[in-house]
Amino acid sequence: MARRGDRTLVGNFIDPEAIGNIIADAKPSPERVRAVLAKARELHGLASEEVAVLLSIEDPELEKELLATAGEVKEAIYGHRLVLFAPLYIGNKCSNDCLYCAFRAPNTSLKRRSLSLDEIELETRALLREGHKRVLMLSGESSEETVDRLVAAIERVYSVREPAPRSGKPSSIRRINVEVAPLEVEEFARLKAAHIGTYACFQETYDPRLYSEFHKKGPKADYENRLFVMDRAMEGGIDDVGIGALFGLGDFRFEVLGMMAHAAHLEAKFGCGPHTVSVPRIEPAEGTPLAARPPRQLSDHEFRRVVASLRLALPYTGIILSTREGEDLRNELFRYGVSQISAGSRTNPGAYAEDASEDGSAPAAEAAEAGRPSSMAGSQFQLGDHRSLAEVVDKLGQLGYVPSFCTGCYRKGRVGADFMDLAKPGLIKRFCEPNALFTFAEYLEDFASAEERARGLARTTAMIQRLPDEETMRKAREGLAEVATGARDVYL
Repeated sequence: MARRGDRTLVGNFIDPEAIGNIIADAKPSPERVRAVLAKARELHGLASEEVAVLLSIEDPELEKELLATAGEVKEAIYGHRLVLFAPLYIGNKCSNDCLYCAFRAPNTSLKRRSLSLDEIELETRALLREGHKRVLMLSGESSEETVDRLVAAIERVYSVREPAPRSGKPSSIRRINVEVAPLEVEEFARLKAAHIGTYACFQETYDPRLYSEFHKKGPKADYENRLFVMDRAMEGGIDDVGIGALFGLGDFRFEVLGMMAHAAHLEAKFGCGPHTVSVPRIEPAEGTPLAARPPRQLSDHEFRRVVASLRLALPYTGIILSTREGEDLRNELFRYGVSQISAGSRTNPGAYAEDASEDGSAPAAEAAEAGRPSSMAGSQFQLGDHRSLAEVVDKLGQLGYVPSFCTGCYRKGRVGADFMDLAKPGLIKRFCEPNALFTFAEYLEDFASAEERARGLARTTAMIQRLPDEETMRKAREGLAEVATGARDVYL
């Protein structure tokens, strides 16, 4: 089993020279690009050499064909749903010196905070009043952030019940995903017992030379310990893991091929690759000069190619897009492969409760005028999309998407390899799209204004017609009728 410091039992699956050669050999001729796109439409994924060709496209017309193909594949597998979640930071104390992150230990300008369990409950209640059902729990890497504390935080969040503002029905967080520093196998087993969903941890850069350049001190300076954390997570019983790279540190093509190599390693060893991949770009951060001037800034055109190429390379893997990006670009990238998004986010501990007035409605500006702490104090990075969850949900409906808070697969055991067994033959849509509609209808009943509810229910009726067959449509209508008459947490 791969453990901290053990380099003998598992070979290093990242070969910088081989990846560099693949990039150098990529020739995006029209004939080659179109051959790769034709293969991608078969929904079996692509080889690294083929993805390198797509990432190297410069011709605007070929880029349009790439984006269009990614849209076709995204719709074929995921339909029109987009899963929503919120990050929940429980602490920003950190012992690492990562040059791009505001949480870095040398940053003396950052307001440090480690939330108590009662403060974590206040954050949870604020999120529940907005309508969230899924959270991603995060913290810095500190001696204070022990597994005992993490498990206690998870248990407290799951225990909270908050009346929905419109219906008064009790609302709760139904799934907690976790993004914390690398752990050991036994510690992951404890997270499994605490009923987490996905464990996420990003390599930041897969290039070992650059990794040492940007991670100066602290436990995170150990490249291989981080690289093999997903092995330990899966050995500890975690079914779903999420990988990612921070774009802006190195060559974006290297990072995408690194993620593909990571996915292939997990598939070969555990029979199941990552459940999600994330594609954050470096954003400005307090007390962190490098973040204002990324070494390899990823342009919007390159970013579109990254998202589209990943969708074709790993067609059944979720792609997560955070609120680092602005509204317009996020709306565009939804079409090219993104399947999960954060909404109404804050990236500092305690911000949700601080933003909220007694009735949970005051925005950050009003909180500041009232003398409460700024919601940005102690943030990990600058946000690009400042919309509330309600605004995001309404916009998704306007764009023809089903906003989804679904957690049905977790409760039904459709996770890990079992999820992929349903996804690859196209069967998962028969569950995911109706479940998305149920959670959307529940949100409308419990949280939306009368006007938003009327618009949303009209869209729900239209969305039923896009389901794959009559039997799925029938089940969707039955579940929606249950929600309308007061049932909650309905799923197939």
